[in-house]
Amino acid sequence: MGSVRAAIDADVGIECDLRLSRDGFAMVFHDSSLERLCGVRVEAESLHAAALMQFRLAGSDERIAWLGDLLALVDGRVPLLLELKRRADGTTPIEHLCRATLDALRRYRGPVGVMSFDPRAPAWLARHAPDIRRGLVIGERLAAIKRWSAMQLADPQFLSVHRAALDQPWVARARRRMPVTSWTIRDAAERRAAEPHADVLIWEADGRPRA
Repeated sequence: MGSVRAAIDADVGIECDLRLSRDGFAMVFHDSSLERLCGVRVEAESLHAAALMQFRLAGSDERIAWLGDLLALVDGRVPLLLELKRRADGTTPIEHLCRATLDALRRYRGPVGVMSFDPRAPAWLARHAPDIRRGLVIGERLAAIKRWSAMQLADPQFLSVHRAALDQPWVARARRRMPVTSWTIRDAAERRAAEPHADVLIWEADGRPRA
């Protein structure tokens, strides 16, 4: 949440990841396991929300947050881009995470988009929450037939494409129909390479735009 406050102070948008707690809450956390950031070898989705919120992040005083607390802090002041994550083995009930995210967003009035590698997530949002901007995340190594199939199922309103794939012809074709974001830009060289091919860049560290 400290980085969220810093983004608000800098007046820049926020991209973050959501995972489903065991009791059905959307939690702000990237990794499938708590090992890297919390030093505990346990799957995030195996714990209840209250338990997850007790873990400190990387030895700091920051803790894992519930999406509702993030929304209350941001309060519409900067745009939000939420990525729905699933377990590597694909066992996450993605519709449950979609529902948990939608429940937290019902009273939120700020600019927000929701995206996922899993095409079932934007497809679910298209049916149940068409007013929420929905996107499909695409990696650099996804085969063409799988990419086409995912886009057909997802019915996305925007794409989030790995920076290494940005110069491929299919990205330019897709961009004529919808906005394209790209991830993750970490330095000035990556920004210069990505800017001609994307509408929005997701950046961290030294990938920030020049003032």
